[in-house]
Amino acid sequence: MCARRKKENNSMTEQQAQKIILLVEDDDFVGRAYKDGLCRAGFLVETAKDGNEAVKKAKSARPDLIILDLVMPLKNGFEVLEELRKDQAFNAVPIVVVSNLGQETDIEKAMQLGATGYLVKNQFSMKQMIDYIQKYLGDA
Repeated sequence: MCARRKKENNSMTEQQAQKIILLVEDDDFVGRAYKDGLCRAGFLVETAKDGNEAVKKAKSARPDLIILDLVMPLKNGFEVLEELRKDQAFNAVPIVVVSNLGQETDIEKAMQLGATGYLVKNQFSMKQMIDYIQKYLGDA
């Protein structure tokens, strides 16, 4: 998890500093890049590298938002999404899918399973991702 930071830059708010994001990404390079960007934006970040770990960490960390990859070992993102949405504790938790899968059928399936939003990995910058997730955290 990122160290809790003081309000060091003007773009980070007190509300951001208190928000926990669960980042579910099996690619080490991508995961480190996302975590670094989210930490710099002032969020506290928990990470998981597979679907089973994602469900376990979601239940223990009680994140304010989940960023979920779809293609992962052990349990894919669709299965994680479905499992978390069946748990009433996660009804109000925004789950943003961030995946290389950009087919309309994949996007529709994720949204039908309860994804709050969907981003295709190669179509946004870190700043755009932060702006996108902030709207789900009431910080837009």
